[in-house]
Amino acid sequence: MKKSFLLALSLSLVAQLSQAQTAAPLPPATPQYRPSYHFSPAKMWMNDPNGMVYYKGTYHLFFQHYPEAMVWGPMHWGHATSKDLVHWQEQPIALFPDKLGWIFSGSAVIDENNTAGFGKNAMVAIFTHHNDPEEKKKTNKHQYQSLAYSLDEGQTWTKYAGNPVLPNPGIQDFRDPKVSWNTVAKKWIMTLATKDRITFYSSPNLKNWTKESEFGEKLGAHGGVWECPDLFPLTLDGKQQWVLLVSINPGGPNGGSATQYFIGQFDGKKFTPASTQTRWVDYGKDNYAGVTYAGTGPRRIFQGWMSNWEYANQVPTSPWRNAMTVPRELALRKVGQEVFLTSQPVKEVAQLMQPGGVTLQNLTVSKELDLSGKLSGLGDKFQLKLSTRQLTDFALVLANTKGEELVIGYDKKANEYYVDRSKAGLAGFSSTFAGRHPGPRRATTPAADLTLLVDASSVEVFADNGLTALTELFFPTQTLSSIKIKSEAGLVISELSYIRLAPDAK
Repeated sequence: MKKSFLLALSLSLVAQLSQAQTAAPLPPATPQYRPSYHFSPAKMWMNDPNGMVYYKGTYHLFFQHYPEAMVWGPMHWGHATSKDLVHWQEQPIALFPDKLGWIFSGSAVIDENNTAGFGKNAMVAIFTHHNDPEEKKKTNKHQYQSLAYSLDEGQTWTKYAGNPVLPNPGIQDFRDPKVSWNTVAKKWIMTLATKDRITFYSSPNLKNWTKESEFGEKLGAHGGVWECPDLFPLTLDGKQQWVLLVSINPGGPNGGSATQYFIGQFDGKKFTPASTQTRWVDYGKDNYAGVTYAGTGPRRIFQGWMSNWEYANQVPTSPWRNAMTVPRELALRKVGQEVFLTSQPVKEVAQLMQPGGVTLQNLTVSKELDLSGKLSGLGDKFQLKLSTRQLTDFALVLANTKGEELVIGYDKKANEYYVDRSKAGLAGFSSTFAGRHPGPRRATTPAADLTLLVDASSVEVFADNGLTALTELFFPTQTLSSIKIKSEAGLVISELSYIRLAPDAK
């Protein structure tokens, strides 16, 4: 939610820069980079997903939004809705800054039993109010938790008159409440980012909060501030386990911002991890601050912000900046004696598939195999899947006539998948954008599978049924219209399928 440049600039200065940006004309429009099936705002700035909730057949995606400029500034809650997770409709802004501060990240719940007294089935947003630290520098109490509620399914909102409901105890970073009802404790549990750790609070009514415990002071990655946590149960082999997501900026595995996770047990008060190893939801450079939807029953649906704080304010898009990842379904899988979090595109992505898909079988790659003729009219919005019975070094190369190329591959010696965007187009806006970004292979079988979702200026890679994920932006100056597979060692692809993806209007 907050970023590395904030460590060097005061929020007041950032606001001045944002206001200056507002007065300046927007850069030329870049429709070639606009995603079609990933949500992006019609214009201006977007970052963290917030308040994600499913209610009465509609998915509500709120998000950090600055409607006055294409760079980060005074935060609002933008709002988008979907019936199926792949067709999105932007709605009017839900929450505006007020005298208590800007509206930073948080969550939303449906208060079925009217515990807060706002009304049965009220949609309640729990968020961080943020004041300029220059005004509060003597006490460091510029972040605190507040409520707003909607009685018309998210169309209009009323701020609670008793805000804030959780005052700041006197620390710099005190934010991003993720709230859910705990059936064992019979209370609301708030998972809150507090400096370099997570603090759990409980409440019977969303208004009165009691501190229960802290987690993570000396566990996990600590290269930067902890942010945007989420706590939820998943079942593996008939047994319930708990997953704790924690975003961190900086300190990601490939630089900048990223999201780590822990698996363990939560007893309604305390989280106990089963492993102290640092693991990442996504090893790509561009998946941050992701959390899960409330109200989806046994499905646990995750969505992240598709950018990185190292360059989010500079990516070459206009009149909008930034998009969300495709929604993903999370699960647990055991590999040997270890348990990992997996993520795969939600099944609803199948609705985007267009006629004319191609499936090829038993392809032999000897040095290089050009598939361009077999996948004519490749385009820039598609799904590509491949599987092999014996994984070895290979590189799948998407390229254009200008020599730009995006490479997705596997390095057998390092036992890692990677995305290499070193030559994939525009990169001069940031010294840290271009590069090769690996993620470890978790599967131990010789067979492997890979799914790519390409959407104009992004690729999401899911390997081995979601055991490894990598999300990356890229900005070619011309569509990457050819595709080759290279393998010096030789590779047999048992099956490769390609199909265009497009969100037909609904």
